[in-house]
Amino acid sequence: MQNKGLIKFFAILFALVCVYQLTFTFVANGIAKDAKTFANGDFSKELRYLDSIGNEKVFLGKTYNEVRDNQLQKGLDLEGGINVILQISVRDILKGLANNTTNPAFNKALADAKNNQRGNQDYFDAFMVEANAANLKLADADVFGNRNLDEVIKFNMTNAQVEPIIKQKVLESVESAFKVLRERIDKFGVTQPNIQLLGNSGRILVELPGAKDVDRIKKLLQSTAQLEFWETYKVEEIGNFLVEANEALKKTEVNVKEEVKEVAATSGIDSLLTDKADSTKTQVNPLFDSMVAGGQPGTPYIAMFLTKDTAKIGGYLRRNDIKALLPAQFSNAKFCWGKINEKSPEVVELYALKGNRENKAPISGGVIVDARDTFDQMGKPAVSMQMNGQGAREWEKITGAVSQQGNAIAIVLDNVVYSAPGVSRGAITGGQSEISGSFSINETKDLANILRAGKLPAAAEIVQSDVVGPSLGAEAVNSGMISFIIGFALVLLWMIFYYGKTGFYANLALLVNILFIFGALASFGAVLTLPGIAGIVLTIGMAVDANVIIFERAKEELDSGKTVEEAVNYSYTWKGAMSSIVDANITTALTAIILLVFGTGPIKGFATTLLIGILTSLFTAIFITRIFLDWSLSRNEGITFSTSITKNWFKNMNFDFLGKRKLAYTISAILIVLSLVSLFTKGLNQGVDFKGGRTFQVRFDKTVSAPEVTSDLVAVFESAEAKVFGSDNQLKITTKYKVDEEGEGVDKEVNEKLYEGLKKYLPADMTYDQFVTSYEGKQYGVMQASKVSGTISKDIKTNSIWAVLGSLLVVFIYLMISFRKWQFGLGAVAAVAHDVIIVLGIFSFGNSFLPFNMEIDQAFIAAILTVIGYSLNDTVIVFDRVREFLNYNSSKDFKGLVNKALNSTLSRTINTSATTLVVLLAIFIFGGETIRGFVFAILVGILVGTYSSLFIATPVMNDTMSKDEAEKLAMDIKE
Repeated sequence: MQNKGLIKFFAILFALVCVYQLTFTFVANGIAKDAKTFANGDFSKELRYLDSIGNEKVFLGKTYNEVRDNQLQKGLDLEGGINVILQISVRDILKGLANNTTNPAFNKALADAKNNQRGNQDYFDAFMVEANAANLKLADADVFGNRNLDEVIKFNMTNAQVEPIIKQKVLESVESAFKVLRERIDKFGVTQPNIQLLGNSGRILVELPGAKDVDRIKKLLQSTAQLEFWETYKVEEIGNFLVEANEALKKTEVNVKEEVKEVAATSGIDSLLTDKADSTKTQVNPLFDSMVAGGQPGTPYIAMFLTKDTAKIGGYLRRNDIKALLPAQFSNAKFCWGKINEKSPEVVELYALKGNRENKAPISGGVIVDARDTFDQMGKPAVSMQMNGQGAREWEKITGAVSQQGNAIAIVLDNVVYSAPGVSRGAITGGQSEISGSFSINETKDLANILRAGKLPAAAEIVQSDVVGPSLGAEAVNSGMISFIIGFALVLLWMIFYYGKTGFYANLALLVNILFIFGALASFGAVLTLPGIAGIVLTIGMAVDANVIIFERAKEELDSGKTVEEAVNYSYTWKGAMSSIVDANITTALTAIILLVFGTGPIKGFATTLLIGILTSLFTAIFITRIFLDWSLSRNEGITFSTSITKNWFKNMNFDFLGKRKLAYTISAILIVLSLVSLFTKGLNQGVDFKGGRTFQVRFDKTVSAPEVTSDLVAVFESAEAKVFGSDNQLKITTKYKVDEEGEGVDKEVNEKLYEGLKKYLPADMTYDQFVTSYEGKQYGVMQASKVSGTISKDIKTNSIWAVLGSLLVVFIYLMISFRKWQFGLGAVAAVAHDVIIVLGIFSFGNSFLPFNMEIDQAFIAAILTVIGYSLNDTVIVFDRVREFLNYNSSKDFKGLVNKALNSTLSRTINTSATTLVVLLAIFIFGGETIRGFVFAILVGILVGTYSSLFIATPVMNDTMSKDEAEKLAMDIKE
């Protein structure tokens, strides 16, 4: 081996760098453990401890923050936390750019764009299609040619000229939202947050490892922070309108009630809450039946309603016939609900705000230059705000007017009135204001954080989320490490058993390979996930493959009469084993790259570790193992590449593979037909990744009946399904309830309904907060929750289909170029298609009775692509041997050469498949329920893939190549 000294130097240097990088992980983990011990279960105390030592030097002159940032990062499935994808509303951005125009053609184009959006089409592109179809002129003054954009858009511009300008403005708004969210998250206190823009889709990925308060985080992320200050109407000014509205609604709403509503008679509006008609048939009061109390003189709100009826009441108040009842001086009134008080969440206040023709607040949040959490005069949590000069002048003006009129100022955030203080001492100078009310300390901290960071330019909707409790993450780490250790140990034992001393050298190279993989992950800042661990374990099995190919080739050369040194040297040449190793790894790497491009979250982690593993495996097999072999040869030690037990295994094999191809075709045809029948009749159990919905992994303190739970939840959600997930006390619950509805309150509503639906199955003392909140040591309740909206599920499904088809196309082209004949590409693709159909068929048929998760989701697509890569790996090894035999044999018996190639690679095929299956079985048995279906797909795929590379790929290649083509191919290769 040339440049042996240089290779040793780089290997040692790389190993030292990896050790150095991994030491940060050990140090950071040690400090984190100390923080947990100090906090004794108090997460906020734990964060304060870590913040306090953030700038202290703890290792090699580096601060704790620097050490933490350089450690090996764990994904949410190992660490616990929340992962969300936010969709910034391009529709809202366009409306804002058009200055909230009332142009009917423009607003119709916005609505049609949402309804007619296709596949991966961006909303903006869909809008342009609708705008052009409606002949909407974008440069008109009542569209984008307004005074806000008059510097860049002229009245005589065509739509084609306006389009790139508006598209750029949309991208700038999304980037602005990204910056606002990043600032909010940076101040939230989560260690190692990850936030990134996802291309030009308007989507933002947010990962918060270790985060526990899910409802609080979702509120923080989705709040647009549209802060406004409005004057309010007094109850005596607006009260008659409610009476008239109620009377008008009686004529259009249901007017018969089965029983009398008994409410104590009061005065004014409250007197209408009691029905005084016939006791058997009572007139309904559509507005007042939901009213708990009317506003009293001095209160800033005009009435209090039942929280559950706010949507209905809001609908009434937005009706044109009801709004027409407002007196002329109140015609621009704007109705808003107050903030729900956690102590009495069943009721909420209704405020009437003094609107205007432009529907713009007298003061907006843009004047706020600082905000901080504080306490009011009563010692209750509040938020203090400071305005700029312009805001201070407006604030002085509006507070002076309110003080004279005896009204209040409503402080409105995202169309919710947070507080409505009165002003009794005249105008307030200096621009100082305060939001007070029924806040917790955390709420005021988050609100101040949101106001400092600024408002989002448009609404942010969570279209995909994944919440993993830390207890589940700890279980995943334990199960992942157990499967890793067992699988690795079995591979080490097998290599020594089969190859003896050279197997021991291969094991040393494998240990170096593991060091390189983890070191590279830490160096590149990659995230280690549970599928990533599976990728590493799978890499171990595939890393063995390169050593097996080299050893098997060396055995052949020894049998041909070469010395050990000559056999080793030849095996490491391109004509020996290198061409097979490189071709096989390139095909696997191509599928991993496609997976990296189209996958998200944990699937990217799997692809990343697989790619890193391929590179490190090639390096360790080609160079590290070679160093050990050369060292042994220099000491004149005997090398045999086998043991006394295995030395004659697979020797002189002469199985007629091509002669059995008709039988193989028949078996495969039967399996494919059965698979297709099952696919077309039973279909596949598509997960929420592909059909949208919400899933919850819920653990109970006792065995529960899935059908009974399903029945109870259907009554709550209208549609729901519960399945046993792993043990009998754990269910996976799926529902589509409000999955496409926007607003941070929706997710909380779903969680509350889930809690109520499952309450009788939960421990008697479990509260709602304990049920949904993640914390270490949690035994029961929601262990993991996911949400995928219908929009993003379509994108995921489309990307998955393109990933599979793209991998097949790329590999076909590569093999056609590499082997100079399309028949080689066809044989490989036919085998892969055969494998994919059978795996899908088994998942379709086995879904109803196999005792583990058989859903088709992103992880399953990763498994399919892994199967494709592995099957191609096997096939390419055989094809390389066929090409070699054509090069060195003058025989015209093409079928005989193909059979010989298959037999000569049989030892390698079985060894590699056996080692890979062993490690996969270890993951399947010990790796945990969340990954079992994923591993099962790979297990089945490798079994079927090994069969297809022997009995499908090569026979198809042989049968589609004529005798003349085979002879010409042989001549081309020799030339």
